[in-house]
Amino acid sequence: MKADFPLAEQNRAAQGRLRILHILDHSIPHHSGYAFRTLALLKAQQQMGWETVQLTTPKQGSCAADEEAVDGWSFHRTSLARERPGVLGYADQMQATAARIEALARRCRPDILHAHSPVLNAIPTLRAGRRLGLPVVYEMRASWEDAAVDSGVTTEGSLRYRLSRWLETWALRRADAITTICEGLRGDILARGGIHQGKVRIIPNAVDVETFAYDPPADPELRRQLGLEGCTVLGFAGSFYGYEGLDLLLEAYARLLPRHPRLRVLLVGGGPQEDRLREQAQALGLAGKVVFAGRVPHDAVQRYYGQIDLLCYPRKPIRLTDLVTPLKPLEAMAQGKLLVASDVGGHRELIRNRYNGILFRAGDARDLALAVESLLAAPESWERLRRAGRSFVERERTWARSAATYRAVYRDVLPPGSFLAGGQR
Repeated sequence: MKADFPLAEQNRAAQGRLRILHILDHSIPHHSGYAFRTLALLKAQQQMGWETVQLTTPKQGSCAADEEAVDGWSFHRTSLARERPGVLGYADQMQATAARIEALARRCRPDILHAHSPVLNAIPTLRAGRRLGLPVVYEMRASWEDAAVDSGVTTEGSLRYRLSRWLETWALRRADAITTICEGLRGDILARGGIHQGKVRIIPNAVDVETFAYDPPADPELRRQLGLEGCTVLGFAGSFYGYEGLDLLLEAYARLLPRHPRLRVLLVGGGPQEDRLREQAQALGLAGKVVFAGRVPHDAVQRYYGQIDLLCYPRKPIRLTDLVTPLKPLEAMAQGKLLVASDVGGHRELIRNRYNGILFRAGDARDLALAVESLLAAPESWERLRRAGRSFVERERTWARSAATYRAVYRDVLPPGSFLAGGQR
């Protein structure tokens, strides 16, 4: 369908001034891997000479204005006239989002509509794209049905699960191009059928290496405040969800402590499992030895990373963790940190056992304890592992490298001759 924009606007891409309207579930000031990935990709796209416009859906929450400035970024917001539960609420969200996309697109004249997970964003974007004659790129960061299972809203194979999967597949088949974050999700997308493999490209999670110091020293004052002086520290920084397997970390720690009395655990963050983890630590006799630091400002997280000698990522083996690669291990490698991780599929895409980290059998606290013990017994291997991790992210997982793939994605959906490689005049 021909766009109803003036010809001069349609030719902007041919002049190298590509403009992309991103449709997002949420953004900063919320702190999440989703928000931080978004911000990194927006920065990389602007560095490539492209213009970006950012719109969040009602999932952002109530906002005082239709446009909000956060840390130097402008985000357009979508509000709801009413909030209803269940299917009716989803319908309201999508209707409001579609109307907001159309109004904003008519004003800012984008060349491409780029929807990011969940499918509740993709459906209204496809609707708006067809009405406006604009190509739609859909970035699936996780499947909606598996996210619902993880949050406890439904179970795998339920009617809701099957309906969610059908909607996701419907949107994937109708998008002009698809991006995703890892091989696991790409395989899941193609297994749905009716989607050509050339339509799906991976924009992997990455890090801005320059923002991370290699092997940052521990702040002695913070170490004293946390009660970690003279200790070796296992740790985790992030959200305390059930699939992260932090209960396994505490169980493994209880096995290790009798042989390593100066070993401690530092947990930075919070989430649904926090109360249960505190209760578990008490029941295992670990009170005072497991330090719950709570949520900390994003700009202070690196100070806490500096307190951790060995980062632990004991994710449990479920569909979500097997398909999706996390961001946290890459941040750890960028800082030259030692890390131990479960051998779920998402970790195996990032970590080569005993090259840039140690893998253990997912779901097995005893194997986690053995993996930690093997590292504690071999300090001569630490620097080699640290250097290999840093080298991996520098070589393969920078945001500039990841975002460069968008050139091919956008070129494929734009009319012939309307895209110049690099997005420059």
